[in-house]
Amino acid sequence: MKKLKIIAIIFLITVNPLAGQNGNTIINKSYKLDSIIKLKKELNSKIQNLRIQIYNGDRTNAELIIKEYIDNFNDTTADIIYETPNYKIWVGNYYTQLEADRNLIKIRKKFSSAFIFRPELIEEMDENQDID
Repeated sequence: MKKLKIIAIIFLITVNPLAGQNGNTIINKSYKLDSIIKLKKELNSKIQNLRIQIYNGDRTNAELIIKEYIDNFNDTTADIIYETPNYKIWVGNYYTQLEADRNLIKIRKKFSSAFIFRPELIEEMDENQDID
């Protein structure tokens, strides 16, 4: 009987470490995390970068018009963009069409030729990138 107990103890000691090394990893994550990621992806797919152009022409008039726009609308998102051979004034930074439409109505009261557009994203060059 004593011999049987010793064999059982030796068996348990040798088999126990083998059972603990099955290589399975269990990751506990909240289901809320998946829903937040899904919502974030959905929102990012709907984001639009919309701007309003209020002027297209020479530099002198562009400078006067941007000053007039800033004085009237107290908006600091106005930019003068140079696209050969004209200067353009782009205002606002809208993420929804509704928001852009609302502001266009206000802006057209003063600048009747204003319109909404979606500018192309310009990739900035990396400072370390060589210019040929």
